[in-house]
Order: sequence, then C-alpha cells, then structure tokens
Amino acid sequence: MKPTEEERADFAALQERLLPIWRTLEDRSPSPHTSVVVPSLSFDQEELAKIQGVSFYEERLLFTLIRLRDPGATVVYVTSQPVHPDIVEYYLSLLRGVSARSARSRLHLLCLYDASPLALTRKILDRPRLVRRLRELIRDPKLAYLTCFNSTALERELSLALGIPLNGVDPELLWIGTKSGSRKVFDEAGVDQAPGVTDVRTIDDMLDALLELKKANPRLSRAVVKLDESFAGAGNAVFTYPPAGSSDRAAPSRAELAAALETMAWASASETFDSYARALAAMGGIVEEFVEAEGLRSPSAQLRVNPDGSVALISTHDQVLGGPTGQTYLGCRFPADDAYRGAVQERALAIGDVLQRHGVVSRFAVDFLVFPEAEGWSCLAVEINLRMGGTTPPFLALQFLTGGTLDESTGQFMARGERPKFYYATDNLRSPAYRGLLPEDFVDILATHHVDFDPFSETGAVFHMIGALSQFGKLGVTCIGDSPEQADEIYRKIVAVLDREMGTLGEPETGAVHPFEVAVRGME
Repeated sequence: MKPTEEERADFAALQERLLPIWRTLEDRSPSPHTSVVVPSLSFDQEELAKIQGVSFYEERLLFTLIRLRDPGATVVYVTSQPVHPDIVEYYLSLLRGVSARSARSRLHLLCLYDASPLALTRKILDRPRLVRRLRELIRDPKLAYLTCFNSTALERELSLALGIPLNGVDPELLWIGTKSGSRKVFDEAGVDQAPGVTDVRTIDDMLDALLELKKANPRLSRAVVKLDESFAGAGNAVFTYPPAGSSDRAAPSRAELAAALETMAWASASETFDSYARALAAMGGIVEEFVEAEGLRSPSAQLRVNPDGSVALISTHDQVLGGPTGQTYLGCRFPADDAYRGAVQERALAIGDVLQRHGVVSRFAVDFLVFPEAEGWSCLAVEINLRMGGTTPPFLALQFLTGGTLDESTGQFMARGERPKFYYATDNLRSPAYRGLLPEDFVDILATHHVDFDPFSETGAVFHMIGALSQFGKLGVTCIGDSPEQADEIYRKIVAVLDREMGTLGEPETGAVHPFEVAVRGME
C-alpha cells in the first residue's frame, strides 16, 4: 500500500532524527536512549516457509541486548512467541561492566503469543493496545529508534504509529534490494556481473531470457533463475540446457527449453514448478548465467550509508553455501580471503556510493562471486541485500564483545591491543540427535564444558537461535578466535561436545552437508 503525501512527510521528519541519535551512539559515551527491536522477517511468507525453523530467526537479533551495557540504554524487544528465560539470562551474562540487575531493569520483553504465519510487524499493528504499550515504554521519542531485520511498508507504518524513526531503508527504495534492482545498480556503478535479464515475470519471459543468454553464449550449459524478493537463496532455481534436437542448430528450440523447465533444480525441497511460477508472477525475478569456474568462491561485503551520508565499510566475509543447488546460505568466515578482499571492498564501496545517491540510509550487504584467473581474481557482483542478513549478528557480536574496530584499509578487525580477530559463524549447526535439547539443558552443557565466550581472552563461542534446538535440532553459533585455525578448532570442539552429550556421531541430516565441511572445501 502506497503512503499518502502526509505520511511521506511525517516519515521523512522522523528519519531526520536518526542523525543526532547516530552521532550520540557513535561517541560510545553513556547516553539515554531507547531501542525498540522488532525482529520481524517481513518477506513473502511462502518463501520463508522454505527455511527450517524460521520462526526462531526472531532470536537472531537478541545480540542487541548487549546494548544494555550502556547504563542509559533501554531495550524493548518484541517477539511472536516467548523467549525462554535461560536464553535471556545467557545474553545478559555476556555484559561486562554493568550489573545484571541494572540490565534487567532496562529490558522489556513483550510477547504476542501468536505463532501464525504472518510478519511480526503485521501482528503488532493488528494489536492497538500493544502499540499503545510500546509508546508508553519509550522514555523520550526524540531519543528512540526502531530496529528491524528488514524494512517494508509495514515497518514504516509501525514507525509512524510509535512516533520514532526507523533504523533502516526507506521502503520507497526497496526496489534497489530486489534481484532486478541490484543488477541495475551494478550497471550504474560500473561493476561487473554475470550476463542476465531482469524483470522476468512469466514463464514466457523466462523462456525468452534463457534463449537470449544461450544465443549470446552458445557454450552456456546452465542458468539460474532468482525470485526478486527471495531470502537466503531459497528462491533460486537452476536450469540445465538440453542439447539441440537437430544437428543443424547450435541451440535448443523454444519448445525444447519449455520441456526442460520440468527438470529445473530447486533450492528448496518443497518447491514445485507451479508454486515457483506463482511466486515469479507475484514478485518478478531475473535469469542469469550460472557461473562455473575452477576455484569459485562467494564473498560478501557489509556496508552502511550513515545518516550523515557517509558510506562506511563494515566487514567482508567468505560465505558458506550449500543446499540442493549449492546456493543456500549456511554460514560465513570473517574476514574474506586476503587474495581478493581488497577487490571486493573496492567494488562494494562503489556500489555504496550509488545507493547513497539514490537516498539510501541503511545497513546493506553485497554478494559477489570470485574466481582466479591468470592475472588475478575475477570479481562479479551478484545481489544487494538491503537489510540485515546472516552475516550481521556475528559481526555485531564480535564488535560488542571485544570493543574493537575494523581497519577499513585492510579489512581486518582489531581488538584492543591491536590483536586481529577471526570467526566462523553458521545458522545451521544441526543434527536430528540434537532435537529435544531444551534451553536449560544447553546452558548446562555450556557451563560444564566451558565452550562459551571467554571475556578475558576474547575468544570462544557465542550462540543464537537456541530456542530452535528442541524442535529442529538446529543452532546458530559464532566462533571467535585469534586466528582462522583457532576459530575452526572452537567449532570442532562444540560439535564434539554436543555429539558426546547427545550420543551421536554428528551425522548431518539425509541430503544435507555439514556447513563446516562446506567451508573447508570452499577454501581448499
């Protein structure tokens, strides 16, 4: 639903408050402010349903509780389902220099007790009494802001209802974060990308695009179709070109391509051709060449356009991808490899400059594909994620827990004492044997085996999505070390401990690939 001119003006006025709030928080000095955290995944619900345990992704932003170390901070955190008290205590135990009692007094957890498949923000807006209560918990609207996983018209509506700015992109600019919009921005930034076709909405459009790519590159064997608003690679499908049915033709006919659509490989096991066609008609998509190269890797860069208009590099990662088509996000390593990190940063900053010119004020990430060539590394931009992503919680956890900063010239994160830090993080540490493990059981395991974060050495593990263990046997973890090897060893220890405790050899689910094994193979 498009906003009225009055709503646009009111929202713009609220967003102007972000600059003084941002400057205050950047100073890192104690200051009174309220952070209202609504970890809503405001995406197409059919797409989200493809992700195992997606309801527990609301726990991924619990790292924001670390803001309570500022004695002037108040955090209001809203969820669809209750967060187990032991999970809350786990995050509060990570605070240093502030008493748990003080932190609890400034934390307000609100639960809707609503497990329906609707975006959390929609559920809040449907409850006027809850909206009123949220307003009452905001001490001073001029010193408050709304934090969400992603920004849509729903989050703008909630921002207006609460009278506080949204710490995210203006929903009017969401087109930039679609797959089609990303390709247009890459062209504007002069950054290389794989050949492709944008604004695909019908099966006929898809066939036209597949024919166009094949004619331009007769040696092309595969193409990838991506839904414009898909999440974590779940909306990708890989098409394999059939051989031409006639020896006098270099490319298959349109009819032969149409017949081959039935054999497309889906990123989600629950996907069908009909469901995919419906989603494509609803949100649109793109068709690109499937990049195949020896030594192919998938780094990403995280940036932020600040309220003052400056573009800042936040981090780089090497993504760990898997799933049926090898395009599903499983985890990441920080930082990206030295060999190509500089090239990724350079291109990401050029893209950030374009986003800034379009008026974006937000955190965002850019995914790339890189592969070695005779004279270095080829670097192709893939997509823009105009929101938080899977790499956001791990890096912010590192930043909050160590108090360090990123050296933008090198892409290295330096903790106090100029010690570089590294980590391996995943949302997909899972095994069927871990199912039934309650949060209190897991916390006991951490205490018994000392596999949590050590604030003195500033190494160890930080966990998230603990609530998903009992039902799905799934857990998120960030393993922080003083070297990549130490981060890997911390992860191995955690897996070994859980496997011993749960009486399993840690075999992954049928058809799944362990994210750590993917990471190791990807770096060979």
